[in-house]
Amino acid sequence: MKIALFGATGMVGQGVLRECLLAPDVEAVVSIGRSATGQQHEKLREIVRPDPADLAELEGELRGCDACFFCLGVSSAGMSEAAYRAVTHDLTLAVARTLVALNPALRFVYVSGAGTDATERGRTMWARVKGQTENDLLRLPFAVAVMFRPGFIQPLHGIRSRTRIYRAAYAVFSPLFPILNAAFPDQVTTTERLGRAMLAVARHGAPKSVLETRDINALALGAGAAPG
Repeated sequence: MKIALFGATGMVGQGVLRECLLAPDVEAVVSIGRSATGQQHEKLREIVRPDPADLAELEGELRGCDACFFCLGVSSAGMSEAAYRAVTHDLTLAVARTLVALNPALRFVYVSGAGTDATERGRTMWARVKGQTENDLLRLPFAVAVMFRPGFIQPLHGIRSRTRIYRAAYAVFSPLFPILNAAFPDQVTTTERLGRAMLAVARHGAPKSVLETRDINALALGAGAAPG
């Protein structure tokens, strides 16, 4: 498989990239983002652009991809709704519209979040914007489009969040992960599970278009993810 990956420098994207590079059936990963991952690998081709939605001159490469994993996102903390929408919704849809025009057979996986508001009318700003983004993606004529809604994500294998407040939270909660995982198995996942679940969607599709944490974990375990 050939995978297009957006947001490979974020916490989720780092985990997804790791699993893609480890997977024997992934021949190539095209990473597109605002900054470089700093990794070198024979499978990895990195494209750094100030605007990740600018896909000019990449049409041939993207047309040959089997799946796109869209992990690019920002925290809504301190952002106006308009600014958050520009990154979360507008950029995502710009990329998705280009990709579906180039390759309708592509399998598109979008990382959303637990609590996303599919009605688009709730009080929580980020949840409304994510809900609109999911709904608009699902209207596009991709062969497969799947929304991932993870809850608490445990970073593994030395992966760290780039957001300071998240790093502080993970430092506090990481030692408690075995307890949280046992007590709330349907609300807790890992970067490894996310990556393996996305690869499962790329290979075989998904049982439904919106996957909550329990569904993500089930797909990952079915694909051979470690239980940790």
